[in-house]
Amino acid sequence: QVQLVESGGGLVQAGGSLRLSCAASGRSISNYAMGWFRQSPGKEREFVAAISWTGARTYYADSVKGRFTISRDTAKNTVYLQMNSLKPEDTAEYYCASGSGYLVNYRTTGNYDNWGQGTQVTVSS
Repeated sequence: QVQLVESGGGLVQAGGSLRLSCAASGRSISNYAMGWFRQSPGKEREFVAAISWTGARTYYADSVKGRFTISRDTAKNTVYLQMNSLKPEDTAEYYCASGSGYLVNYRTTGNYDNWGQGTQVTVSS
């Protein structure tokens, strides 16, 4: 089983940038699909971005496409989410998740087995 710890959240002005990190331990992330999700109070957890277990393919929600970039460093066993041109509507708790091997659907929370504790991102207008 893989353990995940997110970091890098904080308060930023609209138009600014943040880079979230998800440090994994217990297993190598090269065996896992990795995803980022976010959740605001009163809303369901929603898909943000994912990277396939091979690292060859990335997937994004339409709302963040062109602004966010997911990447991974297998040597550091860490996944990143670079967030640029942040908007107030990006404010949420951001969660990292792992899913074993190939996922049929990277956008569904139920396909992920392990979750981090979350990191808060707040974007002020």
